Amino acid sequence: MFESLTERLSGALRKISGKGTLTDNNIQDALREVRKALLEADVALPVVKGFIERVRQRAVGQEVSQSLSPSQAFIKIVQAELEAVMGVANESLNLRAQPPAIILMAGLQGAGKTTTVAKLSLWLKQNQKKSVMVVSADVYRPAAIAQLQTLAADVGVEFFPSSVGETPRAIVEAALKDAKRKFMDVLIVDTAGRLAIDEDMMAEIRQLHAVLNPVETLFVVDAMTGQDAANTAKAFNDALPLTGVILTKADGDARGGAALSVRQITGKPIKFIGVGEKSDALEPFYPDRIATRILGMGDLLSLIEEVERKVDREKAERIASKIKKGKGFDLEDFREQIKQMQNMGGMASIMDKLPGMGALPPGAAKMVDDSLFRRMEAIINSMTMKERMNPDILNGSRKRRITLGSGTDIQDLNRLLKQHKQMQKVMKKMKSGGLANMMRGLGGMRGPGGFPGAGGPPRF
Repeated sequence: MFESLTERLSGALRKISGKGTLTDNNIQDALREVRKALLEADVALPVVKGFIERVRQRAVGQEVSQSLSPSQAFIKIVQAELEAVMGVANESLNLRAQPPAIILMAGLQGAGKTTTVAKLSLWLKQNQKKSVMVVSADVYRPAAIAQLQTLAADVGVEFFPSSVGETPRAIVEAALKDAKRKFMDVLIVDTAGRLAIDEDMMAEIRQLHAVLNPVETLFVVDAMTGQDAANTAKAFNDALPLTGVILTKADGDARGGAALSVRQITGKPIKFIGVGEKSDALEPFYPDRIATRILGMGDLLSLIEEVERKVDREKAERIASKIKKGKGFDLEDFREQIKQMQNMGGMASIMDKLPGMGALPPGAAKMVDDSLFRRMEAIINSMTMKERMNPDILNGSRKRRITLGSGTDIQDLNRLLKQHKQMQKVMKKMKSGGLANMMRGLGGMRGPGGFPGAGGPPRF
């Protein structure tokens, strides 16, 4: 997420971090690099101008000159201003209303609005313990209604049926009545999208807004459209009283222009950010966490929260207990570790949240290929349980059978076995000497940059 912006900004700030003192010249050089990085990230020009001017004023003032470490003070200013541009703090949903609290979703076609309705309903169900009903008022695209019905069943929330023969107003009135009858906490209304903003669309959604009087009117927009996302959100906000924005497809957005432009141009906060295709790939938008991620400082809080949510604690404790008792770390345990990592969005997602990523060589993070881990899992799946528990029994004929079954070759299998041996050594150190020894063991597996693969692409 925002890889190219992270690379450019980290590079600009690395240049100034080596300076013992700051002068007008090196501040101007750093600001020029930062400005260039923001423009290349497709951040809106007025936002870039305001950002650079605020950083410049703070950098040449007393704030930096009186600091013991001027270069660190400059980086801190850039971080603070990034947070300010995006809104300083997360603004949560306002659900303080007589149930059902109504959330109206708006956006252009193709922004991922319907899937976001499902993601948001799951988030409310899991994190807010709310009962949720969803309804589609998109009578122009029959597939939208069927899609929402399927997604609602997948995430386990109530679906109110509608059809293309009804008017959007009749649909939402009936859905509201049913939500009240069933004592639902939240009703989320999916509206029709268009390929472009038109007056008919705006008139229809204004009418729905007047009928429903929602507590939240959220604009769903594709992060990959850059500053156009902010301009489209502004056009909607001019016609409709938006309360916030949801950025979708941020996992595919290397630039970050939308995230840095939306708040300044619309005046509305980004409340959520979509970070993948899965139903649980929706996160509250925390400007401070995103700012540290953009600067390559990681996002440990989000990583910890993700571990809490997605890692199977029972399985993790079983493996830890097994290692503690000296029973070893077999290939079945290794497979479980790979699956847990994939549940968290894969290695690239984890690395994105680790501190120090800005210190990696340019493009190193992109070299992490999660297909390698999927191949590892396929190889282990092709083994019998006896082979997973005791890989030393793998002879030539067994190896040929496994590689044929997994669609891989002998070299792939041998590399997997070698990596498993390394993991076993790390686990033994963890058992006998605690965390310090484990970290030393991991140190031997790190690249020059301090992280796996930092010296080049991960090999398999």
